[in-house]
Amino acid sequence: MKVKHAGIADGSNVVQIFTDGACKGNPGIGGWGALMQYGGQTRRLSGGAKLTTNNRMELLAVIRALEALTRPCKVQVHTDSKYVQKGISEWIHSWKKQDWRTSSRKQVKNNDLWKQLDQLVQQHQIEWFWVRGHSGHDGNEQADKLANQGVESVVKE
Repeated sequence: MKVKHAGIADGSNVVQIFTDGACKGNPGIGGWGALMQYGGQTRRLSGGAKLTTNNRMELLAVIRALEALTRPCKVQVHTDSKYVQKGISEWIHSWKKQDWRTSSRKQVKNNDLWKQLDQLVQQHQIEWFWVRGHSGHDGNEQADKLANQGVESVVKE
């Protein structure tokens, strides 16, 4: 998504990203979806994997959306995954200090994706928002549909 610099006062310089992951079985066939909105433009991204987990799909949705940005941006990420929202806002700091290990000294699950996400967030100014899933939130509902399309794309292969 190409982003032009716009006025700060009206908030139009903020890229809105809504993400979701889906998994049929956990682990199982998974999908991810991201809805991106900026300056009246909308971009929809989705994809999937044959054998994965829901948490991996939730992370991948955010990663793919941030990768789609072509320059540093102000971003608001809306996710229904507390795993993603708390992981990137709270837990990641101690994981990094402990060489990607938890407080019980176990390797952080999905650390390959957490490391990718950590690199991407350094490029942008990001605010993280948790939204209740399947509660009628338009952006989340659209991201959910995209994630399920990601699942379907794998099923059809």
